[in-house]
Formats: sequence, structure tokens, C-alpha cells
Amino acid sequence: MTPATAPKRSSLATYARLLGHARRYWFVALVAVVAMVVDAACMGLFAHSIKPMLDNLFVERDPQSIFWMPIIIIAIFAVRSVAIYVTDYGMAWIGRGVVQQLRQRVFDHYLRLPAAFFEGESSGHQIARVTYSAEQVAQASTEALKISVVDSLSVVFYVAVMLNASVKLTLALVVMVPLVGALVVWVGRRYRRISRRIQASIGTVSGVVEEAVGANREVKVFGGQAYESARFGEVSEQTRRLGVKVASTNGLASALVQLIAAISLALIIFFATRPSMLDSLSPGAFTALILAMGGILPSLKRLTTVQSNVQRGLAAAEEIFELLDRPPERDDGTVELEPCRGDIELRGVGLTYPGAARPALAGIDLRSTRGSVTALVGRSGSGKSTLVSLIPRFLEPTAGSVLIDGRPVGDYTLSSLRRHIAWVGQGISLFDTTIARNIAYGALAGADEGAIVAAAEAANAMEFIRQLPDGIHARVGEGGAMLSGGQRQRIAIARALLKNAPILILDEATSALDSESERLIQDALRRLMKERTVLVIAHRLSTIEHADRIVVLEQGRIVEQGTHRELLARQGHYAALHRMQFAEGGVPGAA
Repeated sequence: MTPATAPKRSSLATYARLLGHARRYWFVALVAVVAMVVDAACMGLFAHSIKPMLDNLFVERDPQSIFWMPIIIIAIFAVRSVAIYVTDYGMAWIGRGVVQQLRQRVFDHYLRLPAAFFEGESSGHQIARVTYSAEQVAQASTEALKISVVDSLSVVFYVAVMLNASVKLTLALVVMVPLVGALVVWVGRRYRRISRRIQASIGTVSGVVEEAVGANREVKVFGGQAYESARFGEVSEQTRRLGVKVASTNGLASALVQLIAAISLALIIFFATRPSMLDSLSPGAFTALILAMGGILPSLKRLTTVQSNVQRGLAAAEEIFELLDRPPERDDGTVELEPCRGDIELRGVGLTYPGAARPALAGIDLRSTRGSVTALVGRSGSGKSTLVSLIPRFLEPTAGSVLIDGRPVGDYTLSSLRRHIAWVGQGISLFDTTIARNIAYGALAGADEGAIVAAAEAANAMEFIRQLPDGIHARVGEGGAMLSGGQRQRIAIARALLKNAPILILDEATSALDSESERLIQDALRRLMKERTVLVIAHRLSTIEHADRIVVLEQGRIVEQGTHRELLARQGHYAALHRMQFAEGGVPGAA
């Protein structure tokens, strides 16, 4: 669900929830609010001092006023300067804290969301939440709040100064109230609509950039520069148009506020110059009134235009809260899987993806016992990767049950279940750190260097690691960019071997290896597969000929199973795949 399509929430409820994240900074917020009051009061006090300044200094020429007035003015602005500093520093402290909290909560929630979420939303939107959206929230929770409080209080103090100067003339402000109120409501609604669309467009821009940069080689080889440039231009143009709409609304609001204020000011001057008022209104009172009226004008302009930041921040907050309200992976198991034998059984398992025309898996009955190797083969889209994703509960079956050691996997806590599973997937995930830390990743971080080297040796990775200047302490770059595809896979296999889990899942784990490396790894895996339950998905059928059982999948169903020799003798689906690969040099696809 994107911000553009998210259900509307009450702005007040969203803002209240947002401010709840600032609760821990209540003392800083209290000090900042007091400083805001002092800031606004100082400006009101200065406007109020204009009347005695003119009347006592220039009309009556009072000696004491002449002595004290400069000191009073300096004192007023000295206090205001301190108040401004305290306000700005305090609100920055709160804003940075709120941003850090939200970013951490969003990131932590990403780590707990089910795999289906990441398959249904672009990574550009996911990254934009942590970067752009969180920053917009800071504007709504701090900068916009500061302007709202200070300028609102300033208007109140300025009106008090005007009332003190002349109640009758201040009534001219009554003209402004309904007009400015209607303008604020209209501007707020317009900003809210635009801000939702801006949130969506920023995520789209991030997604396009990430795709084009990540696939830069394909873009160049296939001549996609013009297409990608046009695609980026289209989405960035949409963002530009939305930005122009915000600027247009800001400009229109400022112009209308200025016009409304000018009308009120004209009415004040008109009534002040009536004969009945000239006799009762001193020059100082009139000047204080005009000065206060002039102070109200910029405050009202800021109060109308600040809504762009408020609404943009609220739109960002709604998107973040919508994510945080998504349920994490279901983890209601109460049983600790300890110890784990590794016996796996699937009983009548079926799975249908939301919106899919046919099930990805249907009626799967399969049993893999400790110490056995089960190979899954089949054409592209036959359901192999979907099946193995059920074991660590990356996916949940919509029918039937998956059992480990005789109990449904849902009975086990996720942490204990996954603690006993090692996984090497199709897409190799390496992190921008050293080889050693990539092998001893996460819960394996406490492994000693000897164990790391042994795992790398078993995966045939030390052959190239020894040639690196820093050995296992060499950095691999973002996503392992400094290594070849085969080298990345060997590090991933070493990571799985180091975990030494009773269940080992290899999803195309040797697809990018050359023949010599593959042979050495297969030898190592055969030794290490003893006393483990192994599920293997392989491109090349030659790598799984010695499996205890080969299971052939077709359109989400098991159509054959047996040993390599048994399946060849049947002359069925497996034999056809075997002939296709070895006669034509092809490779059966992966699910």
C-alpha cells in the first residue's frame, strides 16, 4: 500500500501519535516551549514599548525615559536572543531524536516483516521511508511546531498590544478572522492531497535510480540509456510538478494573507484619522498599533505556509505508521526446537499466492529423514524454491502442514527453528565488510579464526582468499562487488558450513561455479552431509545423481520421485530433463 492509496486518518490522531515519540524528551520540550513563549512575549513587549518611547521621549522628553529606554530595548532583545537559541537547539535535539527513533523502528520492523512484504513493494519505497519520510516527519514534529507556537503566540501578544492602544481600532481585525480561517482550511486540504502524492513519487524516483544503478552493465550492453533516462525523467517530472504546486499554493496563500492584512490596515488608518479618534489617540499609541499590525502580517504568512511542512510531515508519518502497524512474521510458537534431529515431513501441503490463478504447490507429500539428501528438480516455475521456503517459514502453507521432528513448524519459536537451518539461496547476499565477517555472520560472529578458515577450506574458498593481500580480512565491497560470482557463492557456502546446522538447504548453491570448483565443493558437501537433512535444488542434474531421493516437480505437484537410476529407467519427466540437458547442453530452469 502506497501513501497515495493509504486510508485517511485523522490529522490530529496522527500528530498525537507522532508527538508520542517525543515523550522521552519532555523536559527539553518544556524548556523549548517556555523559550518560545518568551520569544513571542519579547516581540509583544517591544511593540508595547513603542507608545511610551514616542510619547515620553519625543513629546514629553522625560529624562528618566531617555536614560532607561535604550537599556530596556537592549534587555528585551538580549532575552529574546537567548530564547531563540534555546528554542532552536531544543527543537533540533527533539527532531533529531524523533528521526533516529523512527528510522530505527522502521529498520527493525523491516527485519521482522514476512518475505511476502518485500516481494510486493519496491526497494526504492522501502529505502525512501528510512531516508526521506523520516526527515519529513522531523519537519512536522519540530520546525513546523516551533513556527506554529511562536507565531501563534506572537499574534496573541500583538493583538493585546493593539487592544491596549485602541479597542475600537483593533476591531478592524475582525475582518481578517473569517477570511484567514477559510484560507488556512483550504490550504491545509490542498497540501494534504499533494503531500500524499509527493510521498509516493519520491519512492518511485528512488526505485528507478536503484534499478538503473544496480543494473548498470545490462543498461549499457543492451543500450538502455535512453529508455532509463526517459523513465527517470518521467518520474522526476512528476515530482517537479508536485513541488511547483506546493510553491504555487505557498505563493497564493502569502499573497492572499498580505491582501487581507492590507485591507485591515487600511481600515485601521481610515478610522484612526477620523476627527473623533484624532483627539483621543496619541502618536505613540497609533505607532504601536501600526507596528503590532505589521508584526501580525509575517506571522500570519508563516502560519499559512508552514502547513506545507506540517502536511508533508503528516503524510510521511502516516506512511511510516502504516508500515509499523503491519503485523510482523507470525511467531506464536511456544516450543523450543532443542535438540533437533532434522526429520522433515510435508503432509498435503498446498500454497497459493495472493491473486495467483493457480496454486504454486498442491498436494505435496514428502519426507526427508536425518542423514538423507533430497534433490528437487523441475522446470522453471515448478515450485522448487517455494517448497524449500516453507521449511524456515519464509512462506506459510495455505493447506496441509510442514513438520520437523514430528511437530508442525508453527509450534516452534522462529528463532529456535531457524537456528537449526543453514541456507544458501539463488541470490548470494554478502555484506560490505570482510570475508571473515561475511562467513561468521550474525549469530556466528563469535567463531574463532580457525573455524572460519576451516569452513572456507571446505567450501574451496581459501584458494582465492590466500591470494588477497588481507586474506580473510579483505573487504568484499557492496554486495560482494569485488568478487566473482563463483567466489561469492563459495563464501556463502562457507557461511552455511560454519553454522553446522542439522538441516541444510541448497537452493541453486553451485550454479555459478566452474566445473573444477563445483567438483571440489560437491566432494566437501558429500562429506559434510552426513548426519544432516539436506534439501538440494540444482541446475545441473549431474550434481544430484548421488542424492538419496530425487523429487521431480511439475506445476506445483510431485510427478516423480526415486533415485537417479530408477527415474532414468522410468523414461518419464526426469529422463526427459536429463536428455534435454546432456543431449542439447541446456540447463533445466529453477523455480
